[in-house]
Amino acid sequence: MESIEIDVVADPDLDDPVFVEGLPGVGHVGKLAAEYLLEEFDSELVRRVYTDEFPPQVNIDDEGVASLTCAEFHAVDVGEEDLLVLTGDHQAQSNDGHYHLTDAFLDIAEEFGATRAYALGGVPTGELIEEYTVLGAVTDSALVDDLEEAGVEFREDEPAGGVVGVSGLVLGLGARRGFDATCLMGETSGYLVDPKSARAVLEILEEVVGFELNYESLEERAEEMEEVVGKIQEMQQQQEAVPTGDDLRYIG
Repeated sequence: MESIEIDVVADPDLDDPVFVEGLPGVGHVGKLAAEYLLEEFDSELVRRVYTDEFPPQVNIDDEGVASLTCAEFHAVDVGEEDLLVLTGDHQAQSNDGHYHLTDAFLDIAEEFGATRAYALGGVPTGELIEEYTVLGAVTDSALVDDLEEAGVEFREDEPAGGVVGVSGLVLGLGARRGFDATCLMGETSGYLVDPKSARAVLEILEEVVGFELNYESLEERAEEMEEVVGKIQEMQQQQEAVPTGDDLRYIG
């Protein structure tokens, strides 16, 4: 196969769609958010993107049928706006691959007439958190005010090291093409799949794009994850309570 191959599945007419990227990353925040949009709204698969930059594997469906791993674009009707949502199970495995693949993604977004882009992801805190803040990065300072009004925080030198992977390049390469691009990054521990962080990101996207979501299903996932977190915290407390070597002296 070629290094990148694109299958045309459908060609719906979209009215100035908003390009939304949600691929795997820290806490799977972006992927969770993008897939939740597909679950909650009417959507149509429009493109499949194959590349030798993805791991050499196939996915197996419920009937045992294999398909080559790929990224997918879906047209999503959220009411007054159309979304063009990109998601998948993998990112590229090399630096060159990230650039070439993101260029292909932006080509598809331009083909459908998108001029605005939101890259969704997570930013690791290294610890379990209760309050979920969404950090932002933009291609134009003119975008900041509306995002801050919606609750996005812009912090100097954060995230440390910048934004990597497709989410970062949607901004970097997108800016060179004239996209108004924003990266929404939900704070997350980085240890676990984080539905709460995904919800925080989606709530910002709701407000700035203009649609409404029902979060019942995502809340159920969050409750399940809270049970896991509770068990982890309990184990940590038990480990902290174990005496150290200095405390194991025999006294009699």
